[in-house]
Amino acid sequence: MKDTIDTDDTPDLGELRDRIDRIDRQIVDLLNRRAEVSLGVGRYKAARHEPIYMPFREQEVLNKIAQSSPGPLPDKHLRTIYREIMSSSRHLQRPERVVYLGPEGTFSYFAAIEHMGSAADLTPKNNFEEIFRAVAEEGAELGVIPLENSIEGTVGQVVDLFMKYTVHIQAEVFSRISHCLISNAAHIEDVEVVYSHPQPLGQCRDWLRNNLRDVPTIPMESTAEAAKTVADKKATAVVGHAKLADMHGMNVLAQSIEDIPDNWTRFLIIGASPSRENKRDKTTLLFTLPDKPGALARVLTTIAHQSINMTKLESRPFRGEKWKYVFFTDLECDLSKAKYEEVLEDIRQQCHTLRVLGTYPTQEERP
Repeated sequence: MKDTIDTDDTPDLGELRDRIDRIDRQIVDLLNRRAEVSLGVGRYKAARHEPIYMPFREQEVLNKIAQSSPGPLPDKHLRTIYREIMSSSRHLQRPERVVYLGPEGTFSYFAAIEHMGSAADLTPKNNFEEIFRAVAEEGAELGVIPLENSIEGTVGQVVDLFMKYTVHIQAEVFSRISHCLISNAAHIEDVEVVYSHPQPLGQCRDWLRNNLRDVPTIPMESTAEAAKTVADKKATAVVGHAKLADMHGMNVLAQSIEDIPDNWTRFLIIGASPSRENKRDKTTLLFTLPDKPGALARVLTTIAHQSINMTKLESRPFRGEKWKYVFFTDLECDLSKAKYEEVLEDIRQQCHTLRVLGTYPTQEERP
């Protein structure tokens, strides 16, 4: 048995690099040819006033690419590369302004980058209402908003704003929330104060108590603002997204410090008009009920008789009316289809008010 690998047939490094250079030239040529076709798609959409962002079509492309790849490139890497290619294609067709809860470096920002790609024209907003207003009234094509967290639950203010502004859900995005301890310091022992938003501080409470017992924590308006503060100070740290370290040239002192590791946030992509894609497999409704016994039970029975799976039902106080409530619900079906026309009308008759917030594709890569 040989103790060493026979390298006689292995090309030298120079030849391997020449091969990579030739392949890179071919890739660039193919990407430019793809971009030419994408520009044609943009002209087609512009002539018919069709939206640029088509989440189900993008999901379909990603799935086809992943299924056709024999390897060795990992599926996750391939999807990441193609998300950037499609982000560039969207920008070439027509730049779309995407608003999110800023400043740059928040979890909403990273969710937008992860889903929309780095070519997206991202514009930060100071609060949720500014996002809704920008989409509904100020011409922003899309908005990214966090709806619910697997630990903290629903963001009630977002549901309230759906009652106030006429916007439509285009897609959903599930994003893993993982916290790191980031600092200019070289070691955890050097940290004398920790900054972050109250939610991450709460989600990492046990870790901070066990590892930084006597170190005070300072709440900030966002993890991004906390990172800016820490970047200018010594012996301080921030709890936040790992990429904040790259943005501010800091060190990651500890990773995955959240007390409950399976932490996800469901974000919604909203637009001013309903989705126009043919494939949609989820519907979100917002409705109020007459003040009668069994009113909610009748709506739920109508849905159950159609074997429609309800994945979320939540009530919120109806702002401006005491002891009145609005219901927010997700259904695993496309209620815009003709076969559900009578069902939707039945539900409408049973409600005091009813709004279809959106029919949209479910994210396949969800927890």
